[in-house]
Amino acid sequence: MAEAVVQVEIPRRALFKAAEVCDLLQVQPYVLRSWEAEFPSLGVSKAEGSPRVYRRSDVERVMRIKHLLLVEGLTLAGARRRLDEEEAPIGADEPAIEELLGRNARERLTAVKHGLQSLLDLLAGNGAQDVRVAAATRPLRGAAKRTPARSAGKSRRRKR
Repeated sequence: MAEAVVQVEIPRRALFKAAEVCDLLQVQPYVLRSWEAEFPSLGVSKAEGSPRVYRRSDVERVMRIKHLLLVEGLTLAGARRRLDEEEAPIGADEPAIEELLGRNARERLTAVKHGLQSLLDLLAGNGAQDVRVAAATRPLRGAAKRTPARSAGKSRRRKR
């Protein structure tokens, strides 16, 4: 029958060598190498030709693979599918996002944009041209930095 996998206390370190992972999780080096072939995201090579090192998350993943294979009796393909299911983002379907934003989110955002533009036009009409330029050139958080001159394909030249 399947043997029980004992939970292991993983030391608080960032990186582990392959031999340390094998000792910690009680697997043979050839087993770890075969799991690397099935799960390419396991381990990281610092440089070409250098030995692989394992992050703490890799060690936890190897422990999970061992559990899936030895305790639950899955094949490598079954373990890969199970890990993919566990790591898949939850709620990534579009109808749920549409419900959060509302069905007419685009129209509402367009209305807000027009409202803000009219405020800028109002300020510009009162001699506050600098405010409009500063607001138009200020990048939004998370957006690409673009100025009106660059977005129109013009180069910015200093006037002398």
